[in-house]
Amino acid sequence: MKTISSRDNPLYKELKHLAASSQARRKAGRTLLDGVHLCEAYLEKIGLPPLCIVGETALLNEEVSVIVQQCSDSHTQCIILPDALFLALSQVEHGVDLLFVIDTPELQQTPRLTQSAVLLDRVQDPGNFGSIVRSAAAAGIKQVYCSAGTTFAWSPKVLRAGMGAHFLLEIFEGVDLSDLLGRADIPVIATSSHADKQLYEVDLRQPVAWLFGHEGQGVAEDLLARATYRVSIPHLGAIESLNVAASSAVCFFEQVRQQTLIK
Repeated sequence: MKTISSRDNPLYKELKHLAASSQARRKAGRTLLDGVHLCEAYLEKIGLPPLCIVGETALLNEEVSVIVQQCSDSHTQCIILPDALFLALSQVEHGVDLLFVIDTPELQQTPRLTQSAVLLDRVQDPGNFGSIVRSAAAAGIKQVYCSAGTTFAWSPKVLRAGMGAHFLLEIFEGVDLSDLLGRADIPVIATSSHADKQLYEVDLRQPVAWLFGHEGQGVAEDLLARATYRVSIPHLGAIESLNVAASSAVCFFEQVRQQTLIK
């Protein structure tokens, strides 16, 4: 393990750019996993990271020391930072000072929609995005397609909200959703507060593509027009609509309910 103690160290400067800039993360094709839970999930689902960063005090934490030792024994580069230097890299208050630097996946988009998937049209809030993919993974959905204008799937904030769900999914970014909908072999269901059909009236025992839109504007009209069904989620309170992350969870688990009913 190597210790870096200077803010002028080239590797440390590179890490600061990755921590602070979405543009830098996209350009480098790398991102940061912050904290024990995400690092453990990555080790379990994906494997060893290219780089492990740990704060001096965090090495005294048993969970952290086990992870760092596992990386070190497998010849992953491990860097120890003074706590003050680590603080500038982490966006987590009162967290445990452990980071993985990982390569963001570059996936070849599938030619057609044939299995249950999530399509996100300009969903911009990192917390919403992370919650959606976490619910999708829990419901057994494997694919997520993101339009241009959707928040970067591999930002540290999204990763924290996803709680490891990213490592169970294929996430495609910069997708032309209109073109993708034209190549769908399964029903496409869009949520809309103004739809006549309710979610619970649709047969969800088959694979479907779920289409969710921008937090304020909803799904774009041209995409709505291509959906097989437009559905609303009934509710009793005097609230116009649900948050997109809450809506997606209701939809996914209605599909799970229908698929797991005793026949």
